[in-house]
Amino acid sequence: MSDVTTMPISRALNAGLRAALAGSDRVLLMGEDIGKLGGVFRVTEGLQAEFGDRRVLDTPLAESGIVGTAIGLAMAGFRPVCEIQFDGFVFPAFDQITSQLAKFTNRHEGALQMPVVIRIPYGGHIGAVEHHQESPEAYFAHTPGLRVVSPSTANDAYWMIQDAIASPDPVIFLEPKSKYWQKGEVDTTSRALPLHASRIVRRGTDVTLVGHGAMVTTLLQAAALAESEGTSCEVVDVRSLSPIDYGPILDSVRRTGRMVYAQEAPGFASLGGEVAATVMERAFYALEAPVLRVSGFDVPFPPAKLEGTYLPDADRILEAVDRSLAY
Repeated sequence: MSDVTTMPISRALNAGLRAALAGSDRVLLMGEDIGKLGGVFRVTEGLQAEFGDRRVLDTPLAESGIVGTAIGLAMAGFRPVCEIQFDGFVFPAFDQITSQLAKFTNRHEGALQMPVVIRIPYGGHIGAVEHHQESPEAYFAHTPGLRVVSPSTANDAYWMIQDAIASPDPVIFLEPKSKYWQKGEVDTTSRALPLHASRIVRRGTDVTLVGHGAMVTTLLQAAALAESEGTSCEVVDVRSLSPIDYGPILDSVRRTGRMVYAQEAPGFASLGGEVAATVMERAFYALEAPVLRVSGFDVPFPPAKLEGTYLPDADRILEAVDRSLAY
Protein backbone atom coordinates (compact mmCIF):
# COMPACT_ATOMS: atom_id res chain seq x y z
CA MET A 1 0.00 0.00 0.00
CA SER A 2 1.51 3.33 -1.06
CA ASP A 3 1.99 6.28 1.25
CA VAL A 4 1.94 9.45 -0.88
CA THR A 5 2.49 12.94 0.51
CA THR A 6 3.24 16.33 -1.05
CA MET A 7 6.43 18.17 -0.13
CA PRO A 8 9.06 20.45 -1.68
CA ILE A 9 12.31 18.95 -2.97
CA SER A 10 14.26 20.28 0.04
CA ARG A 11 11.99 18.42 2.46
CA ALA A 12 12.08 15.30 0.30
CA LEU A 13 15.88 15.33 0.51
CA ASN A 14 15.62 15.87 4.26
CA ALA A 15 13.28 12.88 4.55
CA GLY A 16 15.55 10.74 2.40
CA LEU A 17 18.59 11.63 4.50
CA ARG A 18 16.63 10.89 7.67
CA ALA A 19 15.68 7.45 6.33
CA ALA A 20 19.32 6.69 5.45
CA LEU A 21 20.57 7.83 8.88
CA ALA A 22 17.92 5.72 10.61
CA GLY A 23 18.71 2.72 8.44
CA SER A 24 22.42 2.49 9.24
CA ASP A 25 24.63 3.94 11.94
CA ARG A 26 27.43 3.92 9.37
CA VAL A 27 25.82 6.86 7.53
CA LEU A 28 27.26 10.26 8.52
CA LEU A 29 26.47 13.78 7.28
CA MET A 30 29.26 16.36 7.04
CA GLY A 31 29.37 19.96 5.93
CA GLU A 32 29.51 23.64 6.73
CA ASP A 33 26.60 24.78 8.92
CA ILE A 34 24.57 21.63 8.30
CA GLY A 35 24.01 20.84 11.99
CA LYS A 36 22.47 23.49 14.23
CA LEU A 37 21.60 25.73 11.27
CA GLY A 38 20.33 22.89 9.09
CA GLY A 39 22.25 24.06 6.05
CA VAL A 40 21.89 27.23 3.97
CA PHE A 41 18.87 25.72 2.21
CA ARG A 42 17.66 23.91 5.37
CA VAL A 43 18.00 20.50 3.70
CA THR A 44 19.50 18.98 6.88
CA GLU A 45 17.26 20.86 9.30
CA GLY A 46 16.50 18.92 12.48
CA LEU A 47 18.78 15.99 11.68
CA GLN A 48 21.52 16.86 14.18
CA ALA A 49 18.95 17.24 16.95
CA GLU A 50 17.54 13.82 16.05
CA PHE A 51 20.76 11.87 15.44
CA GLY A 52 23.38 13.81 17.40
CA ASP A 53 26.50 15.76 16.51
CA ARG A 54 28.55 12.58 15.96
CA ARG A 55 26.29 11.62 13.04
CA VAL A 56 25.58 15.11 11.65
CA LEU A 57 28.84 17.05 11.82
CA ASP A 58 29.44 20.77 11.41
CA THR A 59 32.82 21.05 9.71
CA PRO A 60 35.33 23.87 9.25
CA LEU A 61 35.06 25.94 6.07
CA ALA A 62 37.49 23.70 4.20
CA GLU A 63 36.03 21.71 1.32
CA SER A 64 39.23 19.81 0.63
CA GLY A 65 39.33 18.80 4.28
CA ILE A 66 35.67 17.72 4.22
CA VAL A 67 36.16 15.40 1.25
CA GLY A 68 39.56 14.18 2.43
CA THR A 69 38.07 13.26 5.80
CA ALA A 70 35.17 11.52 4.05
CA ILE A 71 37.64 9.41 2.07
CA GLY A 72 39.28 8.27 5.31
CA LEU A 73 35.88 7.51 6.85
CA ALA A 74 34.89 5.45 3.82
CA MET A 75 38.11 3.46 4.13
CA ALA A 76 37.11 2.76 7.74
CA GLY A 77 33.70 1.40 6.71
CA PHE A 78 31.48 4.47 7.02
CA ARG A 79 29.16 6.01 4.41
CA PRO A 80 29.79 9.76 4.61
CA VAL A 81 27.52 12.27 2.88
CA CYS A 82 29.27 15.61 2.31
CA GLU A 83 27.42 18.83 1.64
CA ILE A 84 29.17 21.45 -0.48
CA GLN A 85 27.38 24.64 0.52
CA PHE A 86 27.28 26.13 -3.01
CA ASP A 87 28.34 24.79 -6.39
CA GLY A 88 31.21 27.24 -6.81
CA PHE A 89 32.70 26.11 -3.49
CA VAL A 90 33.42 22.59 -4.75
CA PHE A 91 36.61 23.54 -6.58
CA PRO A 92 38.87 23.63 -3.49
CA ALA A 93 37.91 19.94 -3.13
CA PHE A 94 38.28 19.17 -6.84
CA ASP A 95 41.66 17.49 -6.46
CA GLN A 96 40.42 15.28 -3.62
CA ILE A 97 37.36 14.27 -5.66
CA THR A 98 38.94 13.68 -9.07
CA SER A 99 42.48 12.58 -8.15
CA GLN A 100 41.72 10.54 -5.03
CA LEU A 101 38.06 9.66 -4.45
CA ALA A 102 37.35 8.73 -8.06
CA LYS A 103 40.46 6.55 -8.38
CA PHE A 104 40.70 4.64 -5.10
CA THR A 105 38.62 1.62 -6.12
CA ASN A 106 40.47 1.21 -9.42
CA ARG A 107 43.80 1.74 -7.68
CA HIS A 108 42.98 -1.15 -5.34
CA GLU A 109 41.69 -3.38 -8.18
CA GLY A 110 38.14 -3.28 -6.78
CA ALA A 111 39.10 -4.42 -3.28
CA LEU A 112 38.36 -1.04 -1.65
CA GLN A 113 34.97 0.62 -2.06
CA MET A 114 34.38 4.35 -1.73
CA PRO A 115 30.71 4.86 -0.71
CA VAL A 116 30.93 8.67 -0.48
CA VAL A 117 28.17 11.04 -1.58
CA ILE A 118 29.01 14.65 -2.44
CA ARG A 119 25.84 16.79 -2.34
CA ILE A 120 26.15 19.96 -4.43
CA PRO A 121 23.40 22.60 -4.85
CA TYR A 122 23.92 23.79 -8.43
CA GLY A 123 22.56 26.01 -11.16
CA GLY A 124 21.07 29.47 -11.41
CA HIS A 125 17.73 31.24 -11.06
CA ILE A 126 18.27 32.43 -7.47
CA GLY A 127 19.95 35.80 -8.18
CA ALA A 128 23.10 34.94 -6.23
CA VAL A 129 26.58 36.46 -6.35
CA GLU A 130 29.79 35.10 -7.87
CA HIS A 131 30.73 31.49 -6.92
CA HIS A 132 27.14 30.79 -5.86
CA GLN A 133 25.70 29.92 -9.29
CA GLU A 134 27.56 27.36 -11.39
CA SER A 135 26.84 24.21 -13.39
CA PRO A 136 29.98 22.07 -12.92
CA GLU A 137 28.43 18.72 -13.91
CA ALA A 138 30.63 18.14 -16.98
CA TYR A 139 33.82 18.10 -14.87
CA PHE A 140 32.54 15.21 -12.79
CA ALA A 141 30.75 13.29 -15.53
CA HIS A 142 34.03 13.37 -17.45
CA THR A 143 35.87 11.73 -14.53
CA PRO A 144 35.90 7.90 -14.59
CA GLY A 145 35.10 6.39 -11.19
CA LEU A 146 32.39 8.89 -10.27
CA ARG A 147 28.66 8.44 -10.59
CA VAL A 148 26.78 11.70 -11.26
CA VAL A 149 23.03 12.15 -10.75
CA SER A 150 20.54 15.00 -10.51
CA PRO A 151 16.88 14.74 -9.42
CA SER A 152 14.26 17.08 -10.86
CA THR A 153 11.26 16.08 -8.72
CA ALA A 154 10.55 15.62 -5.02
CA ASN A 155 9.92 11.90 -5.45
CA ASP A 156 13.24 11.43 -7.23
CA ALA A 157 15.01 13.50 -4.58
CA TYR A 158 13.65 11.27 -1.80
CA TRP A 159 14.62 7.99 -3.43
CA MET A 160 17.77 8.99 -5.32
CA ILE A 161 19.57 10.34 -2.25
CA GLN A 162 18.97 7.03 -0.48
CA ASP A 163 20.13 5.05 -3.51
CA ALA A 164 23.23 7.24 -3.80
CA ILE A 165 24.11 6.60 -0.15
CA ALA A 166 23.63 2.86 -0.70
CA SER A 167 25.92 2.86 -3.75
CA PRO A 168 29.34 1.23 -3.31
CA ASP A 169 30.86 3.92 -5.55
CA PRO A 170 31.30 7.67 -5.02
CA VAL A 171 28.29 9.68 -6.19
CA ILE A 172 28.18 13.36 -7.10
CA PHE A 173 24.62 14.31 -6.16
CA LEU A 174 23.64 17.53 -7.92
CA GLU A 175 20.63 19.33 -6.42
CA PRO A 176 18.97 22.03 -8.57
CA LYS A 177 18.90 24.77 -5.98
CA SER A 178 16.28 26.85 -7.77
CA LYS A 179 13.82 23.95 -7.36
CA TYR A 180 14.33 23.32 -3.62
CA TRP A 181 10.90 24.85 -2.99
CA GLN A 182 9.12 23.14 -5.89
CA LYS A 183 6.50 20.80 -4.46
CA GLY A 184 5.59 17.35 -5.72
CA GLU A 185 4.13 14.06 -4.65
CA VAL A 186 6.44 11.63 -2.84
CA ASP A 187 5.62 7.95 -2.51
CA THR A 188 7.65 6.87 0.53
CA THR A 189 6.84 3.18 0.14
CA SER A 190 7.44 2.47 -3.55
CA ARG A 191 10.62 3.29 -5.50
CA ALA A 192 9.76 4.49 -9.01
CA LEU A 193 13.03 3.97 -10.92
CA PRO A 194 16.61 2.78 -10.37
CA LEU A 195 19.21 5.45 -9.63
CA HIS A 196 20.67 5.52 -13.14
CA ALA A 197 17.50 5.37 -15.25
CA SER A 198 16.29 8.18 -17.50
CA ARG A 199 12.56 8.76 -17.81
CA ILE A 200 10.01 10.09 -20.27
CA VAL A 201 8.01 12.65 -18.30
CA ARG A 202 5.72 13.86 -21.09
CA ARG A 203 4.62 12.06 -24.24
CA GLY A 204 4.73 13.69 -27.64
CA THR A 205 5.12 12.91 -31.33
CA ASP A 206 6.97 15.74 -33.12
CA VAL A 207 10.17 16.64 -31.20
CA THR A 208 12.05 15.08 -28.26
CA LEU A 209 13.19 17.58 -25.61
CA VAL A 210 15.93 16.28 -23.30
CA GLY A 211 17.51 17.79 -20.19
CA HIS A 212 18.41 17.35 -16.55
CA GLY A 213 17.88 19.03 -13.19
CA ALA A 214 16.08 22.37 -13.13
CA MET A 215 15.92 22.45 -16.92
CA VAL A 216 13.31 19.67 -16.93
CA THR A 217 10.72 22.13 -15.57
CA THR A 218 11.62 24.59 -18.32
CA LEU A 219 11.32 21.86 -20.95
CA LEU A 220 7.84 21.03 -19.70
CA GLN A 221 6.89 24.71 -19.91
CA ALA A 222 8.19 24.82 -23.48
CA ALA A 223 6.27 21.66 -24.35
CA ALA A 224 3.04 23.14 -23.01
CA LEU A 225 3.54 26.31 -25.07
CA ALA A 226 4.39 24.27 -28.16
CA GLU A 227 1.21 22.23 -27.75
CA SER A 228 -0.86 25.43 -27.79
CA GLU A 229 0.72 26.13 -31.19
CA GLY A 230 0.05 22.65 -32.54
CA THR A 231 3.44 21.02 -31.93
CA SER A 232 3.66 17.87 -29.79
CA CYS A 233 6.88 17.63 -27.75
CA GLU A 234 8.07 14.62 -25.78
CA VAL A 235 10.19 15.42 -22.68
CA VAL A 236 12.91 13.13 -21.30
CA ASP A 237 14.51 13.67 -17.87
CA VAL A 238 18.06 12.26 -18.00
CA ARG A 239 18.32 11.97 -14.16
CA SER A 240 21.70 10.22 -14.31
CA LEU A 241 24.54 12.10 -16.01
CA SER A 242 27.10 9.32 -15.55
CA PRO A 243 26.27 6.67 -16.49
CA ILE A 244 23.56 7.83 -18.92
CA ASP A 245 20.61 5.57 -19.64
CA TYR A 246 20.17 6.08 -23.38
CA GLY A 247 17.29 3.63 -23.86
CA PRO A 248 14.35 6.03 -23.31
CA ILE A 249 16.18 8.84 -25.15
CA LEU A 250 16.84 6.73 -28.25
CA ASP A 251 13.35 5.20 -28.19
CA SER A 252 11.87 8.69 -28.13
CA VAL A 253 14.09 10.04 -30.91
CA ARG A 254 13.25 7.05 -33.11
CA ARG A 255 9.57 7.97 -32.73
CA THR A 256 9.84 11.74 -33.20
CA GLY A 257 12.84 12.02 -35.54
CA ARG A 258 14.00 15.24 -33.85
CA MET A 259 15.77 16.17 -30.62
CA VAL A 260 16.70 19.29 -28.66
CA TYR A 261 18.92 19.12 -25.56
CA ALA A 262 18.72 22.01 -23.08
CA GLN A 263 21.01 22.76 -20.13
CA GLU A 264 22.05 25.65 -17.89
CA ALA A 265 25.76 24.85 -18.28
CA PRO A 266 27.87 26.32 -21.11
CA GLY A 267 27.54 24.40 -24.36
CA PHE A 268 31.17 23.62 -25.15
CA ALA A 269 32.33 20.13 -24.04
CA SER A 270 29.12 19.58 -22.12
CA LEU A 271 26.55 16.89 -21.29
CA GLY A 272 24.35 18.13 -24.11
CA GLY A 273 27.19 17.66 -26.60
CA GLU A 274 27.84 14.12 -25.36
CA VAL A 275 24.18 13.11 -25.61
CA ALA A 276 23.85 14.76 -29.02
CA ALA A 277 26.88 12.88 -30.39
CA THR A 278 25.65 9.54 -29.03
CA VAL A 279 22.17 10.02 -30.47
CA MET A 280 23.66 10.93 -33.86
CA GLU A 281 25.78 7.75 -33.73
CA ARG A 282 23.06 5.37 -32.55
CA ALA A 283 19.90 6.77 -34.13
CA PHE A 284 21.23 8.51 -37.24
CA TYR A 285 18.79 7.00 -39.71
CA ALA A 286 15.81 7.92 -37.52
CA LEU A 287 16.70 11.63 -37.48
CA GLU A 288 14.84 14.08 -39.68
CA ALA A 289 17.04 17.00 -38.52
CA PRO A 290 20.36 17.49 -36.69
CA VAL A 291 20.27 17.24 -32.91
CA LEU A 292 20.17 20.82 -31.59
CA ARG A 293 21.42 22.20 -28.29
CA VAL A 294 20.29 25.11 -26.12
CA SER A 295 22.63 26.09 -23.29
CA GLY A 296 24.13 28.78 -21.18
CA PHE A 297 26.66 30.88 -23.06
CA ASP A 298 30.38 30.09 -23.02
CA VAL A 299 31.19 32.83 -20.53
CA PRO A 300 31.52 32.89 -16.73
CA PHE A 301 28.14 32.91 -15.01
CA PRO A 302 27.05 36.56 -15.10
CA PRO A 303 25.87 38.88 -12.31
CA ALA A 304 22.37 38.27 -10.99
CA LYS A 305 20.71 40.94 -13.13
CA LEU A 306 21.92 39.22 -16.31
CA GLU A 307 21.11 35.62 -15.42
CA GLY A 308 17.78 35.83 -17.24
CA THR A 309 19.69 36.53 -20.45
CA TYR A 310 22.26 33.82 -19.80
CA LEU A 311 20.00 30.94 -18.79
CA PRO A 312 17.89 29.11 -21.40
CA ASP A 313 14.17 29.75 -21.11
CA ALA A 314 11.11 28.31 -22.84
CA ASP A 315 11.39 30.83 -25.69
CA ARG A 316 14.97 29.82 -26.55
CA ILE A 317 13.96 26.16 -26.46
CA LEU A 318 10.98 26.82 -28.74
CA GLU A 319 13.25 28.64 -31.20
CA ALA A 320 15.32 25.46 -31.40
CA VAL A 321 12.13 23.40 -31.85
CA ASP A 322 11.13 25.65 -34.75
CA ARG A 323 14.59 25.29 -36.34
CA SER A 324 14.39 21.52 -36.00
CA LEU A 325 10.93 21.37 -37.58
CA ALA A 326 12.09 23.61 -40.45
CA TYR A 327 14.55 21.02 -41.75
